Amino acid sequence: MLPGCVPWPAEEADRYRREGYWKGEPLGELLRRGAAEHGDRTALVARGARICYRELDARADDLARGLSALGIARGDRVVVHLPNRPEFVLATFALLRIGALPVYALPAHREREIGHMCAFAGAAAYLTADRYLGHDYRETARKVAALPEVALRHVLVAGDAQEFTALESVESAGRALRDTPLPPPGPSDDAALFLLSGGTTGLPKLIPRTHDDYAYNARAAARVCGFDQDTVYLAALPAAHNFALACPGVLGTLAVGGTVVLPDDPSPQESLRLVAEERVTATALVPSLLALWLDAQEWLPEDLSSLRLVQVGGARPDAATAARVRPVLGCTLQQVFGMAEGLLCLTRPDDPADLVLSCQGRPLSPADEVRVVDGAGEQVPPGAVGELLARGPYTLRGYYRLPEHNARVFAGGWYRTGDLVRRLPDGNLAVEGRVKEVINRAGEKVSAEEVEEHLAAHPAVRQAAVVGESDPVLGERISAFVVVEDGAACPTPGELADFLRARGVAAYKAPDRLAPIPFLPLTAIGKVDRKALPTAAP
Repeated sequence: MLPGCVPWPAEEADRYRREGYWKGEPLGELLRRGAAEHGDRTALVARGARICYRELDARADDLARGLSALGIARGDRVVVHLPNRPEFVLATFALLRIGALPVYALPAHREREIGHMCAFAGAAAYLTADRYLGHDYRETARKVAALPEVALRHVLVAGDAQEFTALESVESAGRALRDTPLPPPGPSDDAALFLLSGGTTGLPKLIPRTHDDYAYNARAAARVCGFDQDTVYLAALPAAHNFALACPGVLGTLAVGGTVVLPDDPSPQESLRLVAEERVTATALVPSLLALWLDAQEWLPEDLSSLRLVQVGGARPDAATAARVRPVLGCTLQQVFGMAEGLLCLTRPDDPADLVLSCQGRPLSPADEVRVVDGAGEQVPPGAVGELLARGPYTLRGYYRLPEHNARVFAGGWYRTGDLVRRLPDGNLAVEGRVKEVINRAGEKVSAEEVEEHLAAHPAVRQAAVVGESDPVLGERISAFVVVEDGAACPTPGELADFLRARGVAAYKAPDRLAPIPFLPLTAIGKVDRKALPTAAP
């Protein structure tokens, strides 16, 4: 196991192998098997090009040889900072095949986050694009490479590399080395790649995922979602995000011989156009992007008759938005509750509509273990709200190089997710918020998500976000930020208190402060950035 990573206990690892969850196969072989079984079928559609499985596999090998010739080897960490383009998929499989570890950054990250990742991971290389959506990533590369705590050996650029190394030239050099065997990638129970923690505060933690656990994650999610070789998956979210990468995402689609469509422009209009043009059958969205899709489709409708499944995750969608999916998009909604650290819960495509609208699904794997506990670590009664603890064949046992933090978060072998949930009698989970998103108002615990859900039901409110702010009398006061519907007047605090009271909500949950804002600030992956909210109001 790579130093700094935490392995599974030997007896549990043996059980996961014995019961067939872990196949003992390097993750890079997923594409090689696809090329053998689906050679001439289209694997990727991107930027006007169509790449079949056989070509994608051969190019991944070429790039792997080229990277190896540069001296990038097993155990090296490479920060991959690419938008949804073919180079993202090529680089992923090339690095996996030589045992180097991609550290996935999101396109919205800039030098502060990238510098932290390069320094903390001890990155040997940084791989990025030339330009994307108006940003020059080469300038980011210059700033990061100049940091004293960063020791990059290579900066690789997809596109116009300027003073850096062109990724195309590395692939070309590898093509000339096709008679050279690739080095072995290492054992399947070793770390394969790093995802980022999804928190909205501080710099991201690095999440090591092994070949065994992440391959299972992708395969099992594809099976639950009904993906097969006829699936056409649109990666509407950044492919570097766990949701779009392996839930089932890009990897799950390629594992079953389907087609991945990578939009260069992430706008709802372009994505909906691609759904119609490429006959997309499935995609994954966060709630804020889902709302934009729904509005765009109502305003300028496209032919979405091929679309079968829209996954929504990253946060809980409000009930009104979720209820619009079937009438507006004409497809099945799947609620997904998961984390880059592992545990993945999904409603099933054949679940009844009322169940899909009322919960966030049940665990992916029969081997998933979950507990719902109170502040003392004791299990709460069925239906009561508590913190979710998890362990299983694809839930990590520790963050990279954070032993003190791991001792708190992974005590007793269970991962403390920080999520507040209710376990329903049928085993499904209803997400109620985050432990740190509970506002302690005069001794009363208030879930920010619960209040947001009620506020969003007001006819004048399009979106709402709630945070706790320090108060000398209450300890914390409830501050609500609302985006009002076009042409509507912002309700007063008193009107909202009356509205909540009429909905049967306790009076102490009504906002103490109300601030209208034009939009909710979002993180790089589309979650509401609560840290930015207190300064978002004029």
